This record gives sequence, C-alpha cells and structure tokens, in this order.
Amino acid sequence: MARIGVDVGGTNTDLVLESPAGIFYHKVPTTLKNQSIGVVDGVLAICARAGLNPTEVETIVHGTTTATNITIEHNGSDCGMLTTEGFRDILHIGRHKRPTNFSLHFDVPWQSQPLVKRRNRIAIRERIAAPSGEVAVALDEAAVRAACALFRKRGIKSIVIGFMFSFLNEAHEQRAKEIVLEEIPDAYITLSSEVAKVIREYERFSTAAMNSYVGPKTAFYLRDLEARLQGAGIHSKLRIMQSNGGVSTVDACARRPIHILMSGPAGGVIGGASEGSMAGTPNLITVDIGGTSADISTIPGGAVKVMNPRDTFVSGHPVLAPMIDMVTIGAGGGSVAFIDEAGGFQVGPRSAGSEPGPACYGRGGTEPTVTDAQIVLGRLDPDMALGGDLRLDAELSRRAVEEKIAKPLGLTVTKAALGIIRIINNNMALAIRSNSVARGIDPRDFSIMPFGGAGPLHGVALAEAVNARDVIVPVAPGITAAVGLLKSDLRYEHTDAVILELTGADQAAIERINAIAAHLRERVRDELNADGIERARQKIELVAECRYAGQGFELRAEMPDTLTLQNKAGVVQSFHDRHHLDYGYSYPQAEVELITLRAIGSAAVRRMEVPKIAATDGSSPDRALLFVRKTTFDDGRTLETPRYDRTKLFAGDKVQGPAILVQHDSTTLVPPGYVAEVLDYGNTRIRALGA
Repeated sequence: MARIGVDVGGTNTDLVLESPAGIFYHKVPTTLKNQSIGVVDGVLAICARAGLNPTEVETIVHGTTTATNITIEHNGSDCGMLTTEGFRDILHIGRHKRPTNFSLHFDVPWQSQPLVKRRNRIAIRERIAAPSGEVAVALDEAAVRAACALFRKRGIKSIVIGFMFSFLNEAHEQRAKEIVLEEIPDAYITLSSEVAKVIREYERFSTAAMNSYVGPKTAFYLRDLEARLQGAGIHSKLRIMQSNGGVSTVDACARRPIHILMSGPAGGVIGGASEGSMAGTPNLITVDIGGTSADISTIPGGAVKVMNPRDTFVSGHPVLAPMIDMVTIGAGGGSVAFIDEAGGFQVGPRSAGSEPGPACYGRGGTEPTVTDAQIVLGRLDPDMALGGDLRLDAELSRRAVEEKIAKPLGLTVTKAALGIIRIINNNMALAIRSNSVARGIDPRDFSIMPFGGAGPLHGVALAEAVNARDVIVPVAPGITAAVGLLKSDLRYEHTDAVILELTGADQAAIERINAIAAHLRERVRDELNADGIERARQKIELVAECRYAGQGFELRAEMPDTLTLQNKAGVVQSFHDRHHLDYGYSYPQAEVELITLRAIGSAAVRRMEVPKIAATDGSSPDRALLFVRKTTFDDGRTLETPRYDRTKLFAGDKVQGPAILVQHDSTTLVPPGYVAEVLDYGNTRIRALGA
C-alpha cells in the first residue's frame, strides 16, 4: 500500500509518495485562504504522477502550520476564562522576567496581545489546598453559570478553565466543564489540568489559553481536510505531525492543538536526521529554508533534542507542550527586502508568501525578495523553476530590486542583490550560533544540512559564516520535511505532578510514585488502543522531571518501569548527569526533588526507505550537463557557470565549482573553490577543495 507525506508551508505545499512503484516528489502552491484545498489538489496530482489510484493510499501524514499561523497573525478565537478568585490577572502579570529588561520601548506579548482579554476572565470562588489537594473552598456553581450567561451574551464559545492547584485535584475543573457544557453545549473547552497537569500557574494557564485560542480554527481545518479528502475519494487514514516529532490522530490534535504548534518544522528535523544517517554524518545543523521562514536545529550524535519546558514559547507565550529544539526566524525565499524609516537596509521577517509572492511570480507583487535577488544574480534560472512548471519573470525581479533597493541606496542592481543575500545569510548565521555556540556546541564539528526549496542556495555561505565542517544536501531538499513525516512514529504524552524529595524517598513515597506512573501508562495505552495499535507494537517510556531543592526549573532524568528503594539512586544519578551536560556542573550531594512524571507512548511505523543510486562508471559528470550561464557569486565575481541535472549524477561523481545542480524541487549552489560529491543515496556533500 502507498503512503503520502504532505508538508504545508507558507509558500508551497510539499508532497512525497512512497509506493511499490517507487518514490515520487511533488510541489504545489499553498492555498492560503484554505490550505486543505491545496493539500487535496496535491494528493490527487502526485497520485496521477505515480499512476496510482488515490484509493490505494493507505495513510497520509500531514505537517501543518495552521495553528502556528494563528499565533503569528493573532487571529485566534475570542476566549472566555474561568479562574480562581484573586488570580484573574495571572495571564497579564506573567513572570518577573521581561523580554528586554533595559529597553524603554520593549513589548510584552502576553500583555499587548493577550490570549484572553481581561474583561472575559471571570473569577470564581473555589480553592484546592496545597500540598494535599483537598477541597478548601467548594466550587461556586452559580458563579460558573452566571459567567456562562455572560459568555453567551458576548458570543464567546471557546472557554478556558484554569483553577489554582488543579494539578493536585482536578475535580473543580471537571465540574466546571460539566456546567459549561450544560449552558453552552457547543463550547470548545480546555482544562488546564488536561493540557498541562504540572505546577506553575502562569505557564499552565497560558498553555490552556493557547489551546482554546487556536483550537476552534485548527479543529475546523483538520476536520475540513479530512472531509475534503473523503469527498475526493481518498479514504486514507489521516495522521498529523506533532511538535515533539511524533504523529497523532486528527481527533487528538483537534482536542489539543498546542501539540501541533511546530508541526511543519518538526518534520524537517526528523527528515534531516534521517538524511544525516544515510550520509554517515551524525553531527548536523539542519537549516530548513522555505518561502517564509528558516527553521534551525542542532542534532548532536544523530539525537533529535527536545526543548526544555522553560524555553517553549510560541509568539511570546509560554506553552508547556513538548517540542523539538529549534529556532525559527523570518528568513526565506519570499522574505521582502526594504529600506526602513531610518534608511537602513533590511530583509525580512515579512514575507511575500505565495500570493502575491516574489515579484518574479508575476502575480502583482512589486517588492523585491530573496528569490528575486537570486534571479538577478543568475543563481535561479527563470525557465527551470520547479522543472519548468513555474515560469518566472527575470525582468520583474530586476525592476523590483532596482527601484526599491538599488536606486535609493545608490548601488548597482547586482550589488543590491548581493546585499540582500548577505543580509539574509547573516540573519540565519546568527540564529545558527544561538542554537549551537550559545549552547556549548562547536559548529566546526558539525555539517550544515540546508533544505527546503531555498536551502541549498545558501548552504555553503552559511557553513562559511559559522565555520561548519561541510555541507550535506539531502536527496530531495525541497521535500525533506515531507519525507520526515513518513519517518516519524506515533507518539502520545501525558504528565502528572508528584512533588516530593526523591533522594530520601521512603517506601510510601515510592508506592505513590508507582501508582501515578501506572495511571499515566493507562492513559497513554488507552490512546494507543484507540488508534488501533496492537499491544505488541506499543512502547511506553517513563521520564522523571527533577530539580535540585530550591531550583526554579526541572530537567529530564531516566526512569525505570517500576521504582524501588534500590534503583531510585539511578534516577538521581541520571539527573546529576543531565545537569552536568546542560550546565557544565552538578551537585552530587544535594537533594533532588521529583516534580513531574511524564509517560511517553509510541508505536513504530514503517520507515520510508530511499533506494541507493547507481555508482559512477568513471565517465564525466558532463553527462548531466544542461547548459552554461553567467552567475554572480558572493565574492562579486560573475562567472560562466554550468548547470547539471542532479538526477543524472551517479554516486561517486564529483562536480567542481562554479556549478549549479538543478532538480525539480530545489537548486544547489556550488561556489568556486568547492566540490560537490554525490553520495550513495543521491545526497551530496559539498566541501572546500583540498579539505
């Protein structure tokens, strides 16, 4: 049976189809008004390209930016919130930390762009006592009903329920939910104890609020996509990529869309890690450059990192959902170049997207973008974009760069275009350093892996900027994120608060921990069972989130299936080791507290297998030569540069720069002084001559 991976970006929708007949790749423009239209069109198109009946597609795995775009564009649902009396302003106050402490003009996102307006945050008399979880003040049910009447009057149907200490006892939140559903039967409700059953009321409330903020629109999109696929005769199982690198069901993601806020970029990291394995290179810095953004992740030793919960912010709001460790900036092929009010030369973060797109698209866009600069420099051939499927207008690119950048700054068009490329490369290099050097990782030991439609055009320049070892270009760079979707396991996670000293835990404490762990396993297993996963394929892992007594945040430690007085020392030592790895020191004699237990359930899926390509027969790579055109490189030289059809190169072929490798989904730039060597699976290693 066939499987399809679909990754929706801000400019293009990327698809990969794996079937007995082979692997097929395809790109279609993203339909921004309703992404599901482009997804269905793309699925039908790639099936036609493969000569496959859509009914033969068993599974579609989808990476989506729907929830992410809602947070970026600030167009989520109007939410109402029920919270404990006296804590109405937690979402406004936040923590003592500010984004920029010493600026007089800084913006605090949770205040300037609140997820729930203050007028819609209603205080309810109730109280759960800490640390026992006993009911100290009963829930005022009449107040809950009165709040619902107010929400109905204001047309609010997305409700957040966040009470103090509900992570110890969720009874009041559950009862409030029952009342809300009685009063507003079609309400979209999020309980803080369901999405983040952990300490820290601000982060817990923010996570619940974000879920209700993005929930209704995201749920509508996912269910609309499912219905459109069915309507088109595509009866495949639809699975959604999550931020943690695993996939889940439509129903689970519709209920908890906070788990898919980084859905699209996560697929790219998984795909990049897989490509690194095929190239025999475990140390990677992946740079996924699409039309709108660049997503950067560091993969040491082939291990994809999960972000520490204290760092998981989305559009300035803390969200306690597991996410792959990555940095995202507004840098892509559609990033707009402009002169700001102070006369400064800027590129991004604003993007032209796919509608109207870069000036060269001929869809009405007049502002110069990174893509237009690449065309002016001769690095992109207007008649070769997407294998000729996308016709570009070089004159429109030149006119946009000249009128908006070159003339105002007194530069030639070529120098203005070079300036655009240098600025965007510098922006990305800074982001790479923030995800590597700033965290104690030396880029000299790592390979840059650029992908996305625009990635391989920037790979060598980024490697030079951060002193990376070399560059590895994936087999299908423009489709790598979609490929990653077919290499991801099903994954579910649940947490529960524990909060006790682990170092001196007695038998009673051990039994309490094991009881909580058993409950978490049951919740995870229920979800795997509901997804039709056989028991033999189910894998459940426990993680202990610990801290030193008095610390503000936790780190993950390894946890055995059953904790005993004898093996608890191993958990403590695992925490010490993790602390030393992250911070460079630890306190082996200090008390360690267990704060949260996390159960991670997974089920392995069949991995997409990329076949090896034919080995070179010793003939010249000129068999793949298409034509020669002038191209301007970063050093300012304009050289006659051959174009090669990358699909006609064999394993072991070496192409010396200057050269450009062309394929349907992307273009790879090999500057002078570099050589590109084709590897076993068709991926390419680019390194300096003599290196």
